[in-house]
Amino acid sequence: MYSILSKVKSPEDLKNLSIRELKLLAQEVRQEIITTVSRTGGHLGSNLGVVELTIALHKVFSSPRDKIIWDVGHQCYTHKILTGRRDCFHTLRQYGGISGFPKREESPHDHFNTGHTSTAISMALGVALARDLNKDKFNVIAVVGDGALTGGLAYEGLNNAGQQKRDIIVILNDNKMSISPNVGAISSYLNRLRMEPAYKRVKEDLEIIISNIPNVGERIWKLTNRFKRSIKYFLLNGMFFEIWGFTYLGPFDGHNIGGLIRVLEKAKKIKGPLFIHTLTVKGKGYIPAETHSTRLHGVTPFKIETGKPFKQNKISYSEVFGLAMEELASKFPRLVAITAAMTDGTGLAGFKKRFPDRLFDVGIAEQHAVSMASGLASEGMKPVVAIYSTFLQRAIDQIILDVCLSNFPVVFAIDRSGVVGEDGPTHHGVFDISLLRAIPNLIIMSPRNGRELRDMLFTALTLNQPVALRYPRGEVPDPGSINSTFSTIPIGKGEVLRKGKDLAFIALGNMVANALASAEELTRFGIEVEVISLRFVKPLDEKLILETLINFDKIIIIEDNVISGGVGSAILELIAREGIAGVKVTQIGLPDKFIEAGSISMLHKIYGMDCEGITKTTLKLFSDSKVLT
Repeated sequence: MYSILSKVKSPEDLKNLSIRELKLLAQEVRQEIITTVSRTGGHLGSNLGVVELTIALHKVFSSPRDKIIWDVGHQCYTHKILTGRRDCFHTLRQYGGISGFPKREESPHDHFNTGHTSTAISMALGVALARDLNKDKFNVIAVVGDGALTGGLAYEGLNNAGQQKRDIIVILNDNKMSISPNVGAISSYLNRLRMEPAYKRVKEDLEIIISNIPNVGERIWKLTNRFKRSIKYFLLNGMFFEIWGFTYLGPFDGHNIGGLIRVLEKAKKIKGPLFIHTLTVKGKGYIPAETHSTRLHGVTPFKIETGKPFKQNKISYSEVFGLAMEELASKFPRLVAITAAMTDGTGLAGFKKRFPDRLFDVGIAEQHAVSMASGLASEGMKPVVAIYSTFLQRAIDQIILDVCLSNFPVVFAIDRSGVVGEDGPTHHGVFDISLLRAIPNLIIMSPRNGRELRDMLFTALTLNQPVALRYPRGEVPDPGSINSTFSTIPIGKGEVLRKGKDLAFIALGNMVANALASAEELTRFGIEVEVISLRFVKPLDEKLILETLINFDKIIIIEDNVISGGVGSAILELIAREGIAGVKVTQIGLPDKFIEAGSISMLHKIYGMDCEGITKTTLKLFSDSKVLT
């Protein structure tokens, strides 16, 4: 089917291809990505935008000896196809298949297991330092998006790299987008660079002149660089990247393979930190992705003809949260929302339209989001920080010191808690209970359905202390239960949903539905299960738990979090503190390992967290019991 792609088994196969063949290769790679992602789901727009840049990188540099380090890594699909993984590309993001992000275990061409942004410059500097200490020789290239430059860690890396003056190349893949359109002063600065025609014309003319001079020596090259820097200082305001100690080149057309190759060949000759600015189009070559770059950033399987998903999901937890925020904005005039470049993903797009002055998108800057929320709360506002669980990890210090130490009433709406599916170990939200449970002053609650999510959010806004509200990815289990009224939930109070006499299930959040289903199944075996929806991780409903421990000699605790330090650990600590003996406690949750990619239902099945797994665990407890006879 493909005339060029079928011949490319490794990056070395690119070395002898002509520019015309490389352009054809780009078309074929782009089609391969669209076809595969339409079946598997994945990150579409970001990968389509970086096809030509990836081909040029592998044409000029010699991976894996030269280290190409991808920031976030959600733009690495072309890289994977060109580095020997095309034959298994159809398994992208599937259980047992290849990851949607760089993964060291997959290939020597992947140097880090990445998935979060703004890290590549620091990693690349570390590699460059080790290279120089080892007296080795190879190139180190960090590929970052402009969204990464909204995160503070990127500037920590730039600052130190400029001071170290090591040979390191930072390539900015600038498409004006992260998931949503980028915001902030850096985004405005990059816009000025993109739009500066005078500098661009002079620079291009100068490069044409230089390229026509045979045998350009190092001295002439240095003089040329000095002249170009003078032009830039004259024509552009700020010279932001030069201030950090980098030589700045650009901006360049990120879809012009021939031009990119020439720039990268020159870059290999430049000493010290180098910053190359490329301009790309997110979703390039696929009209639906170019037109709807936010919606087609990360996708479920879709129809290639339209870019629309095969099935329309029912209402999700994120949507329930967003709609509740819109309703509550009128009840709480001091309510404000904060998001870290995830307005759409967290369900706040409608809130932004209705209350644009009360939503603050801070870019990919979770630490700043939390500290800013503390400032808002200190002046009487009611900030709700909506962040995915996996990204909230980046702001634990700010949660502890900037919010909880001062007991500020900040609400953390923790989306995508628990396993999240095919994005795999970098994105599962399975650590938040363990990370947050030890923090004083913080209330932690988790709803079992959409109605409880609304009521918990309402309750959190009535309190005068910090609250963490964690809820999973996906559809709410009973959308019919959602209504327009709000009720407060007693703090630290669980709920008995089903009475039983043989053992008790204590379940949290989205695990309650599985516990109820298993309890119903177990009646076939003559086992009557009491089912408790815990609702609160902190404070625990100690009274209800202690009563349960008196009434039952077997309990099973079920949570969508790692078992280490989770809600089960909290209950075991209560048992130890109260000196309770004679109770068989079984914990169902996630093991002490990084959880692989796979659908949520598959992962719950693998780790015994679905109805069938809970039922099997229970039957083992009664295997020698007369109950089963």
